Amino acid sequence: MTSLRDIRKCALQGLYQFDAAGTDSPEIIRESLNASPGSTQTHDEGFALAQATWEHREEADAAISALTPEWPIHRQPVIDRNLLRMAYYEMTSGRTPPKVAINEAVELAKEFSTEKSPMFINGVLDKLYKQMRGKEAPAPDPAPGIAPGIPPNRS
Repeated sequence: MTSLRDIRKCALQGLYQFDAAGTDSPEIIRESLNASPGSTQTHDEGFALAQATWEHREEADAAISALTPEWPIHRQPVIDRNLLRMAYYEMTSGRTPPKVAINEAVELAKEFSTEKSPMFINGVLDKLYKQMRGKEAPAPDPAPGIAPGIPPNRS
């Protein structure tokens, strides 16, 4: 039986290759995935997830960049940016419940990325999730001491 984690690992491998090649070369990536360990189903579903994520990368990059101005996409480790892209795609496509997509991205970061990556990925995806749900914390009131929603006294 194919596990969703194995599919995501396969997709991450494909995304890494798409990113490293800098081009869309699906035939070569599909061949590479088929040569790796795992079932045909895992390779097919992993490739489909990688390809769909890659096709939506500009949208994902824009959303992620807005949340990480101090760490632009091009400065993020290749594994991290592709985990963020994949989680973004899964969250916004309705493919996976957002909390599951976040947890899976964090777990894969623990396995394949740097020591600090899981915390970074969790923070970015949590912000994204809150933004998607409309729960982004409101901006601080520019006039401290005045209750939110009540205009200041203009006398």
